[in-house]
Amino acid sequence: MERIGLIGLGRMGQAIAARLLDNGNSVIVSNRTPARAEALLARGATWADTPADLVRAADIILTILTDDHAVEAVYCGPHGLLAHAAEGRLLVEMSTIRTATILGLAAPAAAVGAHLIDMPVSGTVAPARAGQLLGMAGGRAEDLARAMPVFEQFCRRVVHLGPLGAGTTMKIVLNMPMAIFWAGLAESLAIGTQHGLNMAQMLDIFLDSPVALPALRAKVPIMLGNDDQVAFDVTGVRKDLLAMMATAQDVGVPTPAAAAALAHFAAATAAGYGERDLALIVEYLGDLARRTFPAGQKLLP
Repeated sequence: MERIGLIGLGRMGQAIAARLLDNGNSVIVSNRTPARAEALLARGATWADTPADLVRAADIILTILTDDHAVEAVYCGPHGLLAHAAEGRLLVEMSTIRTATILGLAAPAAAVGAHLIDMPVSGTVAPARAGQLLGMAGGRAEDLARAMPVFEQFCRRVVHLGPLGAGTTMKIVLNMPMAIFWAGLAESLAIGTQHGLNMAQMLDIFLDSPVALPALRAKVPIMLGNDDQVAFDVTGVRKDLLAMMATAQDVGVPTPAAAAALAHFAAATAAGYGERDLALIVEYLGDLARRTFPAGQKLLP
């Protein structure tokens, strides 16, 4: 059994690592904030102080990090993966980042004899814990085949989309409409509430129509104040939109809809919603509308 390393212990990284541990794997973890590893260490994970320490101890290394800067630091820093990777190490980059960033790692990885694939996933913490993520992979078929016994433990399906970068591009293509949907939903529900419609009734009608994303149903309790779990936060959407728009600009695709969504998620982050679930973009915009046009103020004729 190959030794598995995982760098990046945000919500998704922790959930994937826990799944691998539950399946009896030897898992080495590393993170910029060591405290996030405590629960995993209690379950049998091994700690590595730096990416360099981890890559010397593991055969297959998964990285699922915050943004492009974090990826470049973990891979290219003086204590990074590529400065210390032995020949034959398989590096699996799973973050939602610019396509240009993953492509920029190809030559440095090849120069040290490491193999690199990208395999971001669709799904949040609960599907990760249940082994039900959707994986989108880019890279050589033989490298993907080597990693599949690991991927199959936390993914229900893995699609090989093409060469390195294809998985990252697909993640951007997949997530952009979701971010735009939530921004549009927040605007539409704010209109309704400002005109006196009931939030629960509006959401019920959305769910009984072809308009809603399938993900909406699970978020209704959060929007109605009955659940405070965070599966994916507002700041994460803001960060992903920046990567989406940069990747689009690299190939000349205009993104005015994504830019409008980014304005909402960036403003919500600045207003203190950054660590709250993305569905609460609805609450943020509703509050903004109420402050702009307070209850009791008459509509213009």
